[in-house]
Amino acid sequence: MQAKYKRILLKISGEALSGNKGHGYDTQALAQVAKQIADLSKLGVQVGVVVGGGNFWRGRQGDEMDRSTADYMGMLATVINALAMADSLERQGVEARVLTSFSISGIGETFNYKNADRYLREGKIVVFGGGTGNPYFTTDTGASLRAVEIKADALLLAKNIDGIYDSDPKTNPSAKKFDKLTYDEYVAMGLKALDTSAVVMCKENGLKIHAFGLDGEGSIVNAVVGEQAGTVVY
Repeated sequence: MQAKYKRILLKISGEALSGNKGHGYDTQALAQVAKQIADLSKLGVQVGVVVGGGNFWRGRQGDEMDRSTADYMGMLATVINALAMADSLERQGVEARVLTSFSISGIGETFNYKNADRYLREGKIVVFGGGTGNPYFTTDTGASLRAVEIKADALLLAKNIDGIYDSDPKTNPSAKKFDKLTYDEYVAMGLKALDTSAVVMCKENGLKIHAFGLDGEGSIVNAVVGEQAGTVVY
């Protein structure tokens, strides 16, 4: 297999790690994702990973508390997931490093783009935790920021549906799937698969977005070697 991307930033929702449980971890789901990432590394692809925190905490759960407090709680949830992902990757026989957006002594390293670049060049998987490190930003924006900083070839979004639609296909059987979209088309249509701020950042830096379905054996690897279409935003 020949990968079409040399370096990627893979964004995975926290819910993807909970499998059918809907909360916390499903060890099989976590291992399946980690195995695919390890397979990519063995193909020579340099992989950075951002995992959301929705399997533990989502900001909207904190509607009755200060927004910044709720968002910081969400950032800590992403750090928990980053540690779990790194551990699972190590069990797959690949080296992983956890880099967090704020200092947490004894947990991982504080993010530095030069260190991230060096680890990636060494063939290590870099798992980013803590989002942007600031409230009022989602992990979508954090993923696009890290992708730009590490000069990724593409931002890959592993979704619970097989691409980007004009409406939610789970509630609208007539929803239309897009194979390709420009950044401007995405913003103009007000689509919700990825935060507008993240799309604008990708546009300003010429970073391709590739959204695809996580379900299915080998879905992440297939997206990188070009065997799975999904939706490309460029």
